[in-house]
Amino acid sequence: MQFDQLKRREFISLLGGVAAAWPLAARAQQRPMPLIGFLNPASPDTLADFLRGFHRGLKEAGYVEGENVAIVYRWADNQIGRLPELAAELVRREVAVFAATGGVAPALAAKTTTTTIPIVFMVGEDPVKLGLVASLARPGGNLTGINFFNSELVAKRLELLRELVPAATRVAVLVNPANAANAETTLRDVEAATRVIGLQMQVLNASTNREISTAFATLARQRSDVLFVGNDVFFTTRRVQIAILAARHAIPAAFSQREFTEVGGLMSYGSSITDAFRQVGVYTGRILRGAKPADLPVMQASKFELVINAETSRTLGLEVPPTLLARADEVIE
Repeated sequence: MQFDQLKRREFISLLGGVAAAWPLAARAQQRPMPLIGFLNPASPDTLADFLRGFHRGLKEAGYVEGENVAIVYRWADNQIGRLPELAAELVRREVAVFAATGGVAPALAAKTTTTTIPIVFMVGEDPVKLGLVASLARPGGNLTGINFFNSELVAKRLELLRELVPAATRVAVLVNPANAANAETTLRDVEAATRVIGLQMQVLNASTNREISTAFATLARQRSDVLFVGNDVFFTTRRVQIAILAARHAIPAAFSQREFTEVGGLMSYGSSITDAFRQVGVYTGRILRGAKPADLPVMQASKFELVINAETSRTLGLEVPPTLLARADEVIE
């Protein structure tokens, strides 16, 4: 009898332990890694540095891909029209948050697709004017993000280019018509700045690698003095091609990102896009931890870099004014 009672007590104790473990196992099964939907209009092969910035920001917020968070990437491969379809795919995947990177088009695509899933955007224009948020301090709704001030810096970038090439009277502006909203804003801002400075403006369109080459051939025939490259993620992915063609055609060019000057472009002025990606990662992580987009103020770039490639200026036979060199944040030799 004592033996049977002992066995019974052991069995009840074992059963109790198993029962206690059931809720833990159930909770573990109900808590998969949160899923981030990463939306970008370009392709991943030429944006490695920017992606590293995004992952660095996520890590700062406590998340590492594959360890405690999963990421579904959707790339439009420079086909802007595919963005709404790709955003809809991410909604169907039930992502916890959107990281809509690469400009206005992915931000608007994500916004049109969902009013409930949090969205972290990265744009170069005023997000209030774009209708993305109600205000910078209190965005409201399901969107917040980063403004890296591309549009506001257009006039300054053009002034710096004119200072570098004071004899210039005609500027060619390269835009991507496939990204229509961005191209329209760029041309509007450049046209306003050229009127103040006293430059004539020529518009060049390119949405493919071949069209970039064609645009430079047109540029050579029409003999513009300087080139202003619009801030477009497609051009960023083709920065080596553009820098090489600018050198081949001996045309002084100004860009919005230091990544262009690092591969041979003449001059860039703008905020750090890599850091903007990092900030998107930070905000994405904070939202995963429970923060609401409506309560996260839109972050604004506060540091703007002037980078000059001295080797390229010598190749072009340009003497960089000492006053411009003194203001440069970096001179690449």
